[in-house]
Formats: sequence, structure tokens, C-alpha cells
Amino acid sequence: QVQLVESGGGLVQTGGSLTLSCAASESPGEITVMRWYRQAPGKERELVASLGGLGNTNYGRAVAGRVRIYRRATDKEDIAFLQMKELKPEDTAMYLCKVIARDSIFWGRGTQVTVSA
Repeated sequence: QVQLVESGGGLVQTGGSLTLSCAASESPGEITVMRWYRQAPGKERELVASLGGLGNTNYGRAVAGRVRIYRRATDKEDIAFLQMKELKPEDTAMYLCKVIARDSIFWGRGTQVTVSA
């Protein structure tokens, strides 16, 4: 069982920046894909950013050019980061981390991002 803990969310003004982190309990060699999703009240969950095992990245259309996903994996930790800039009120949502490890999918509980107008 992989446990994921997201952090870094908060309240920020329009145009501001935030960096979210997702710390995984599993050893880095077990995790192949790390992704960030978001879900706003009354809306479907959507992909924000994806980082594959080869370093390949994909970004959601609504955030492309404003976010960057990267990973820090050592023998002691495995953390996925989501660096966000030029935030807009429509970016307000719960941001959740998802990883694929040993062909299984694991989700974190999320961290709230609120962007004020």
C-alpha cells in the first residue's frame, strides 16, 4: 500500500504562485507514474499534470504553460511537485496526487488551492 501526502495548498491572489508536493511512502523504484488531478465543487476531476517513468510530461489544456511537474526521488524519499504560476480563480480546486506502483493505483487525500479574485 502506497501512502501519499499532499501539501502546499492555500489561499493565493490572482496571478500568484504555489508549489504543491506529494510525498510517497513507497520506495522510488516502485512508482512508475506520478500525476496531479484537481476537482472543483460540482465539476469532474481533471488531469493537471502527468510525469512518466522516462521523464515524459503531459499537462492539462487549462493549465499548460502555467504549471510544471517534477519529481525528487532519492533512497529516502519520493516526492512529486506541482509548480503553479499565474493562478486564476478558476484554478480553485482540491488538488490530488495519484501514482501508479506495481500496477496498482493510489490516491492521496488532496490539498486545497483557493485563488481569490
